[in-house]
Amino acid sequence: MAVKKGKIETDTSTEEKIKNAARIVFHKKGFAATRTRDIAEEAGINLALLNYYFRSKEKLFDIVMFETMQHFFKSIAVVVNNEQTSLATKIDVIVANYIDMLIANPNIPLFLLNELKMQPDELVKKMGMREVLMNSSFIKQFQQGVKDGKITPIHPLHFFVNIISITVFPFVASPIIKGLGDLSQQQFEALMQERKTLIPKWINASLKAK
Repeated sequence: MAVKKGKIETDTSTEEKIKNAARIVFHKKGFAATRTRDIAEEAGINLALLNYYFRSKEKLFDIVMFETMQHFFKSIAVVVNNEQTSLATKIDVIVANYIDMLIANPNIPLFLLNELKMQPDELVKKMGMREVLMNSSFIKQFQQGVKDGKITPIHPLHFFVNIISITVFPFVASPIIKGLGDLSQQQFEALMQERKTLIPKWINASLKAK
């Protein structure tokens, strides 16, 4: 029995299987509607094994939530701190990265909207998002553009929020958009791919100083 227990403790593949299953179920149902039994069934294991690894739904949710947030913001950190690219290029890459990620993970936006309100300050602090964004090359380039008279003077957060909201919102509202346009999932995704080109044009046009 002791040998078997030691084997379980070093079985990282089982731990990853549970986390992946939890991610799928939490993203679909949210924290409140998810049962540990749902996660065990998705992972193809028994409930006792899940409890052995993670003890509680709360602990597993904290891990999944943090990793989801990391995944959601990780691509931004690299892009916004690249001093070799222009502001326009950064906008192109941020939009393209987010659209690709959201097509592959369509449940993330609603999951984050539903769950972020529970502990937003703590998550922002853990992720270090404030420091990454506000001290980035991305914001410095924006501020330099304002100083040079090329960009309309607005708070940098308006600029950032506009990019994220115009990119992410269609995925949040996808059932409405698909209903309005009578679109299949494939047609909706094609529409989102078109936005990789359109969104940077709209953002850049809105930035130009009058």
